[in-house]
Amino acid sequence: MLTELRIRNLAVIESVTLPVAPGFNVLSGETGAGKSIIVGALGLLLGERGSADVVRGGADRAVVEGVFDASGNAPLAALLEERGITAEDGLLLLRREVSAAGKSRAWVNDVTVTTAALAAVGRLLVNLHGQHESQALLGGDAQRDVLDAMAGAAGVAAAVRDAHGEVDSVRASIAELVRRRDEASKRADYLRHVVREIEEGRLVAGEEERLDDEARRLTHAVELRAHVEQALAAIEDGDAGALHALLSARRAVSSALRLDRGVEPVAEAIDAAVVTLQELARDLGAYDATLDSDPERLAEVDRRRDQVHRITRKHGGSVAAALEALRQARAELEVLDTAAVDLRALTAREEAARAELATQAAKLTRLRQKASRKLSAEVEALLPELGLPGGTFLVSLAPLEAVVASGAEDVEFRVGLNVGHDPRPLARTASGGELSRVMLALKTILARLDQVPTLVFDEVDAGIGGTVALRVGDALRRLAAHHQVLVITHLAQVASRAHHHVVVAKGAKGGVSTADISVARGEDRVAEVARMLGGDPASTVSRAHARELLGAE
Repeated sequence: MLTELRIRNLAVIESVTLPVAPGFNVLSGETGAGKSIIVGALGLLLGERGSADVVRGGADRAVVEGVFDASGNAPLAALLEERGITAEDGLLLLRREVSAAGKSRAWVNDVTVTTAALAAVGRLLVNLHGQHESQALLGGDAQRDVLDAMAGAAGVAAAVRDAHGEVDSVRASIAELVRRRDEASKRADYLRHVVREIEEGRLVAGEEERLDDEARRLTHAVELRAHVEQALAAIEDGDAGALHALLSARRAVSSALRLDRGVEPVAEAIDAAVVTLQELARDLGAYDATLDSDPERLAEVDRRRDQVHRITRKHGGSVAAALEALRQARAELEVLDTAAVDLRALTAREEAARAELATQAAKLTRLRQKASRKLSAEVEALLPELGLPGGTFLVSLAPLEAVVASGAEDVEFRVGLNVGHDPRPLARTASGGELSRVMLALKTILARLDQVPTLVFDEVDAGIGGTVALRVGDALRRLAAHHQVLVITHLAQVASRAHHHVVVAKGAKGGVSTADISVARGEDRVAEVARMLGGDPASTVSRAHARELLGAE
């Protein structure tokens, strides 16, 4: 439940605090006083898009804060726990800032959240119903959702969606398998040729590089041997070799070591160098032994290189690519071998999924049929109370040729709002005011099913007046028995039925327009209702009429 709404620097509002009480709250005021801005502020707090245009001139940011009592709201508690947010004593503070540069930030109990996360929390706290929400009721999806809520069919509707998704998934798998099978069948001869050619080539990963290295060594064996022998000579060639010189240096340092231990590190380094040179000499000798200008081996390597090149040129340009082509060709051919078995398995899955879809869709249809009769009767019973005497309401279920994700039927609300007229689709029948009242009737009926604690109505009284307005006010008051209700209205008849009356007044501070809020009680409320009636608030007659309305509570 919303307990307080604080707004700073939003449009013409400099700073206001809107106190909200349990039950039926009403917000009234002159046209242009700022009532719609307060609704907009609440929308921002619930995650609607914000822009720099909403910031009051001269301010650096607009701020909206809402304090909510979230006690007992189990779905909200689960969402907050999932996001690591704690609600101390069941209280929740939502905060939204929009800077003059258009940047937006949001918090829930001082935890920074995204706008999407703020909206997720907001949806479990407040339902905001404006003219565009009423228009949404004209769509088939929204009407189906209302009926399913009445039927308590959310779980079955989800099962239908899941079963339909499984049918679609299996059908897609079957289509893909058939496509691959047919494609492999057309290419079978070619694929077998690819497998045979590459398998006969006995390609080995990395073979190209090894063959190139061996061919180069065989081709240049004489030159390589000359280079190696030159290197060996430089190391071991008698007195001229590096090893001889290093051994001489070791003897000299050994003599110095007997006189001074300080040259010990040098001696150790020379010993290591001697060992290294000896190992180099052995390695060069071993390499020299491998060098052989073997024409027969060279011819054999060249033939293998040509064979590998012929195969890789046709199948990707490298041994790795050819081996991948072999893998893919084998996989395609395997489809031909296993397609029949796989298709039988997939067909069985499809049949099971279709049976499950039919079962769940039939269950959903039965729930909808029962709920449609109940909803039709209950809405129709409310229409006269809302100023639509003789009005009829019908929930039409039109069977579909095939079950879709939303079920086996289209849902359509039909109304006949004039005596003697057959019910027609709501979208083609109701005016703005009539649509608002039909929506109010639906919300009244569904209130016991709706877990969202706060309902906000903007323009629910559009296009009505007189006795009808009184009836709408009474309906809203009844709705407030199940929910906290906040209504923005310009009708005295609606306002007179509220438990808590807040007035928005337009004024000026420092030569700049602003909006202020006050709670109307006692004679102040009488004066406001008198003003709303269109009379002089100070007039005895107007005030008497206002008292009469207020006394009818």
